[in-house]
Amino acid sequence: MKLLVDSSAFAKRYVQEYGSEEIEGFLQRASELALCIILLPEIVSGLNRRLREQILSPNDYRKVKNRLLEDVSDATVIQITPAVISHSVKLLENNVLRAMDSFHVACALEWHADIFVTADIRQLTAARNAGLQTEFIGRQTA
Repeated sequence: MKLLVDSSAFAKRYVQEYGSEEIEGFLQRASELALCIILLPEIVSGLNRRLREQILSPNDYRKVKNRLLEDVSDATVIQITPAVISHSVKLLENNVLRAMDSFHVACALEWHADIFVTADIRQLTAARNAGLQTEFIGRQTA
């Protein structure tokens, strides 16, 4: 299965929270893994926030960052191309979605992912509206 995972879902590999076990299952079943080029900076940003808030020690930060870099080293990294931008614009025009979040969905569309996994309800909705097969690994709140 061609799997594209967004930052909100992939980050669950490095921060134990609801959905961490579920993302591992998807990754184990994937025959191909792709990531939007913005995934790495988004996750590193979140890890740095945890470092500043002293939720992560400097040593733990280095370990997690190195694991992240190793994990993405053999993934297909989808670039922001004119076609991805075109998908992104359409997604933004038809959904309530942040600009950066639209790139994850647009990359899944451009790569023809078999499944798009997210923990972000707005990305989930946009991906479904665009015709992608989706999985949600977060908690839905009212």
